[in-house]
Amino acid sequence: MEVTAQKREFGCQSMTAPLRRVLVRPPAPGSWAAWKPYGWRGEPDPARMEEEHEAFRALLADAGAEVILAATPHALDPDAIYVYDPALVTDVGAVMLRPGKEGRRGEVEVMAADLVEAGLPIAARLEAPGMAEGGDTLWLDERTLLVGRGYRTNDEGIRQLAEAMPGVEVIAFDLPHLRGAREVLHLMSLLSPLDVDLAVAYPPLIPVRLMELLSERGIELVEVPESEFETMAPNVLTLAPRVALALEGNDETRRRMELAGVDVRVYRGDDISRKGDGGPTCLTRPLLRG
Repeated sequence: MEVTAQKREFGCQSMTAPLRRVLVRPPAPGSWAAWKPYGWRGEPDPARMEEEHEAFRALLADAGAEVILAATPHALDPDAIYVYDPALVTDVGAVMLRPGKEGRRGEVEVMAADLVEAGLPIAARLEAPGMAEGGDTLWLDERTLLVGRGYRTNDEGIRQLAEAMPGVEVIAFDLPHLRGAREVLHLMSLLSPLDVDLAVAYPPLIPVRLMELLSERGIELVEVPESEFETMAPNVLTLAPRVALALEGNDETRRRMELAGVDVRVYRGDDISRKGDGGPTCLTRPLLRG
């Protein structure tokens, strides 16, 4: 008997198919206190963090997704709300990653417990010296994974990812240095798919080979203006084909996406996003799409 997509609990080798199930981690009480050691831009207000995250979850639910709250206790790590980074979800289960940011490595086993609780098997684990973060991974299609090689994802991590997914073509691209190792620059800081043939992107920093690949695949780009790159305009969560959830305030990028036929929904993320440099994709770990 064939299992329908509605009955499945996981399977997420797409960035644009309708979002069915998603894992999020609400801000843990007191976790904000470590904002400075974790490199946040400013001290978040705990009440506003809770308020913003609750409203963010409501938008996901309104889009038709089952929202699962990660409940396994974790140390005081404000970055733990950015659940996209410690794992990658495939059609055969979760691949547990190994963050390049050392303070985040404890999140991996915590998330593994949350994923098992949500019904996902653990398909593979990255081992030292390999490093990879979810923000450097992007599904171009169900059989093509793009990976950014930068300060948080290294060659050994990419090799282990490819080994863990033998049926997937893993294509790596060097990321620009920009401001160096102390500031996060993930692949998804530059590019987010909106549909199978459309993405929002900041071309000035995208590797030439990646621009060529996008062109070869017939993927058109909604270009982010320079003035909105720093405010995470390229980091967009697609809820369904041409339906996107974006951080409030990037008005010109929103206008351009809407001109391209995208239904853009926005959330307020002054404390959960702007201060920690984590956009809507970072705040989610999609478990099931389709």
